[in-house]
Amino acid sequence: MATENKNLSEYDKNTIPNAKDFRFGIVVSEWNDTITEGLYNGAFDALTDCDVPAQQIIRWNVPGSFELIYGAKKMLQTQKVDAVIVIGCVIQGETKHFDFVCEGVTQGIKDLNVQTDIPVIFCVLTDNNMQQSIDRSGGAHGNKGTEAAIAAIKMAYIRQQASISHAFNQPLLTSGALQIEDSPRKIENE
Repeated sequence: MATENKNLSEYDKNTIPNAKDFRFGIVVSEWNDTITEGLYNGAFDALTDCDVPAQQIIRWNVPGSFELIYGAKKMLQTQKVDAVIVIGCVIQGETKHFDFVCEGVTQGIKDLNVQTDIPVIFCVLTDNNMQQSIDRSGGAHGNKGTEAAIAAIKMAYIRQQASISHAFNQPLLTSGALQIEDSPRKIENE
């Protein structure tokens, strides 16, 4: 497994852009709520640890993971957010329902990222059993919610920098600072 030897909660604050002025939306599935609450707590704690004021984090609940798409779409349409995190948990059962839900949610969130200018971060666990979900929502492998929050900050920053670059029609430095040319101006009639 990809997360088997990785703690999802580890991040270096020195490599994360300043997030104090960003607003984040978090849409949380109520299905498998012991897992989704753990994921939400990881995301919320990481955002506030990175200086996002609590009042700049908006939470909406939806019944299940499939409804995350609609919840995220409405949040994008009605709230002034810089990124949205969708949190859910789908655990393999005995029917194909798992496959349909996972595929639909994945494609729906991908579509929102293609259709809108605000990043939507995928934090939906699709595990084979409850123990795997527990391990990734604050357990042995850390918290996927934390990882999603850090991704949301980075994507909000990329969106912001792209807007600045487009507005000034100037390339950006990798540090995020605007690149300004120092060229002497000729003053006529001198």
